[in-house]
Amino acid sequence: MPQQKRPAEATPYEELAHEIAGLALSKKADNIQILDVREQTAITDFFLICSGSTDVHVKAIHDAILDGMASVDKPWHVEGMQSLRWVLIDFVHVVVHIFQQEARNFYQLERLWADATLEVIGDPQAEASAEE
Repeated sequence: MPQQKRPAEATPYEELAHEIAGLALSKKADNIQILDVREQTAITDFFLICSGSTDVHVKAIHDAILDGMASVDKPWHVEGMQSLRWVLIDFVHVVVHIFQQEARNFYQLERLWADATLEVIGDPQAEASAEE
């Protein structure tokens, strides 16, 4: 089972991951998770994984992230815009994976990186209305 803790002080790249998560959340991305993979790999520091319900939803999440990050950071690489089933946005220290749910279920990145520290990002309004 992945750990679910955060250090007391966030690193700049962790803050970047949270900023991107907020942008994804603004487009109602589902099941947003930040995986801290610094102990598992040297290719990046954080994965942000989220889902969109349709190809249009995945593109909207992608566009919101790129538009929101335009003044902060530009992606090094983007893949998957042709099919919009799995879009990858590589900000070097944060790699964003936007899936349609079927593709996310198939690839199961969370299981592949199960040793990483996991943080689930939620919509506070949705959580509050669910509690009522």
